[in-house]
Amino acid sequence: MERTLVIVKPDGVERGLVGDIISRYERKNLKITYCNMTRADEGILAKHYSEHVGKDFYNRLIDYMQRGDIVVMVLEGENAIDAVRKINGKTNPIEAENGSIRGDYAFIKEENLVHASDSKESAEREIKIWTGEV
Repeated sequence: MERTLVIVKPDGVERGLVGDIISRYERKNLKITYCNMTRADEGILAKHYSEHVGKDFYNRLIDYMQRGDIVVMVLEGENAIDAVRKINGKTNPIEAENGSIRGDYAFIKEENLVHASDSKESAEREIKIWTGEV
């Protein structure tokens, strides 16, 4: 079994899409092993997005992620990382497939509803950051 981190970003929470987003993962037989609604502080976001420090969009990204509540989840299942990324759709909603979360609900790349780990290494690192698990 593989684990991955998923975050429903502030726009997803604000728009009342959390239930629909979660149900899409569950319909693909992914098990929620951790779920927490929270507000992210700058420290945890700096750790999470450390690879983007210094990029022109970094401050906007941090501001956006602090704008409101988020839902942090750990999902577990067969090929969870690839499955979640397929369910989410491409980062840019214009390119995202119809039927994916971003293809169905997102409008702009900067507010694209969900985050998901992109590799096993990222998943381990991100899960530790957000849950304290080793």
